[in-house]
Amino acid sequence: MGKNLTKRSEDYSKWYNELVVKADLAENSAVRGCMVIKPYGYAIWEKMQAELDKKFKETGHQNAYFPLFVPKSLFEAEEKNAEGFAKECAVVTHYRLKTDPEDASKLIVDPKAKLEEELIVRPTSEAIIWNTYKGWIQSYRDLPLLINQWANVVRWEMRTRLFLRTAEFLWQEGHTAHETKAEAIAETEQMNNVYADFVEEFMAIPVIKGRKTESERFAGAEDTYCIEALMQDGKALQAGTSHFLGQNFAKAFDVKFTSKEGKLDYVWATSWGVSTRLMGALIMTHSDDNGLVLPPSLAPIQVVIVPIYKGEDQLAQISEVANGLVMDLRSKGVSVKFDNRDTYRPGAKFAQYELQGVPLRVAIGPKDLEKGTVELARRDTFTKQFVAKDEVVKTIESLLVEIQENLHQKATQFRDNHITEVNSFDEFKEVLESKGGFISAHWDGSEETEQKIKELTKATIRCIPFDVKEEDGQCVYSGQPSKNRVLFAKAY
Repeated sequence: MGKNLTKRSEDYSKWYNELVVKADLAENSAVRGCMVIKPYGYAIWEKMQAELDKKFKETGHQNAYFPLFVPKSLFEAEEKNAEGFAKECAVVTHYRLKTDPEDASKLIVDPKAKLEEELIVRPTSEAIIWNTYKGWIQSYRDLPLLINQWANVVRWEMRTRLFLRTAEFLWQEGHTAHETKAEAIAETEQMNNVYADFVEEFMAIPVIKGRKTESERFAGAEDTYCIEALMQDGKALQAGTSHFLGQNFAKAFDVKFTSKEGKLDYVWATSWGVSTRLMGALIMTHSDDNGLVLPPSLAPIQVVIVPIYKGEDQLAQISEVANGLVMDLRSKGVSVKFDNRDTYRPGAKFAQYELQGVPLRVAIGPKDLEKGTVELARRDTFTKQFVAKDEVVKTIESLLVEIQENLHQKATQFRDNHITEVNSFDEFKEVLESKGGFISAHWDGSEETEQKIKELTKATIRCIPFDVKEEDGQCVYSGQPSKNRVLFAKAY
C-alpha cells in the first residue's frame, strides 16, 4: 500500500482525494457521483453512529424507518421545502422494464408501466414522516414524539467529492413533534449541543455553535442552528444542523392535537441531522502528509502490534508476548490488532498503519524479548519510547487519552489562530485570500449585502455565533450600522 501522497501545501484537494482512496476509506462507484464506503471507512462511520445513537437514546429518542420514496403530492405539500430541494431530486416515473423488440439483449422502460403518481427518491424525509405523524398524533398524550431515522438520501449533485458531497449519502435525521413552541426550541438547542459535544469529544474537532442567516436556513425552517468547523486549508465545514420548523409542516400535513384544555392546535416541530460528511471533517482536521490521523475514540484499530523477527522460532516467541498483550488490552476495552502476516515486511506494515492513522504502534523484536520491553510509536507526534512489558497496558491507556486531547488542542489552536477580525472590505478580501479561516466582521443584516459579498468573494456567512458580543459597528461592505459581528468563510 504505497503512500506517495500529494503534499497538502501543493494541492489540498488532490491530497484529500488520494488519501480517501489510498487509506482504504472509500472509492468512486460505477454509479456517477456515488461512492462505495470500504470496510475500514465504514468501521469509522459505525463508531460515529454507535456513539451518536447512544446520545440520541439518552435524550429520549427512538429509532424508526420510513420509505425511500415520497409521492410527489406529499413532497409538494410544504412549499418552501419542496422548492428548496426541487433541483436535486431524482424521480421515479416507471415501475417495469421490458425486452427491447429491436435488440433482445437490451432492456427498455415499459411505456405501459407508467406510475399514476411520480415518486421522489427522498432528499430528506420531512414529507413522508409528517404525513405518517398525522395518524400517530391525536392528543397531548401522544407528545412529545421523538423519532430518529438512520438512512440514505439522494441529492442529485453535479460536482461530487468522496464523503463531502455525493449523490447518495448516509445520515441520520431526527424528526420531533411538541406541544409548545418553547419545547420545540429547547429540543432544537439540545440536539445542536448533542452534535457539538460529539464532534468536540469524540472527533476531537473544535466547533463554533451559532444560527444560520435567513438565506442559509434549511428550506421550510423558521430557524436553523449549526456547528461550524474549520479545515486545515482554511475552509469551513458545516458539521451538523438542527432546525426549528415552527408549525409549517404540521399545517402542511394537518397534524393537530387536542390540548389538556380540549382545544385543537397544530404541533410544533424540529428536524436535525448529520451525515457521512463528518468523515470528510475528520480527515481534513487532523491528517497530515503521511496519511490519516485518527482520534483514538474513533479509530477502528487503536493499537497495532507488529512483530520483527527472523525465522519461525523468533515469531513463536514474539507471538506469545503479543497474544498476551492483545488479551490484556482487549480486557481494558482497547481495540488491538496483531499483524503477524508473513507476506509483508515490517516496514511495509509500518507504512500501512501510518497511512491509515492507527494511533499507536507496538513493535516487538528479539532484542525486546531479551530486555522485556516493547517499542511504542505515536501516530500524532511520531515520537517513540521503549516501555517495560509490565507497564505497556497502563502506558497505552494513558497515551490514548493523551493523543485524543492533543489532537483536539492542536485543532483548536489552529482554529483560534484563523479567526480574524476585520473592519473594511479591502481587509476582508486580503485576509480571505492570504490567510483564509473564519473572518469576524460586521454585517448590516440584509440578504442583499450577504449575496453581494458571496458573489464578490465566494465567502458566505457560516453562522451568527451564540456567544457573540453586542457591539456597535459598521457593515464591512455597505457601511450601514451593525450591532454585532458574524463569521464569514469560504466553505465546503
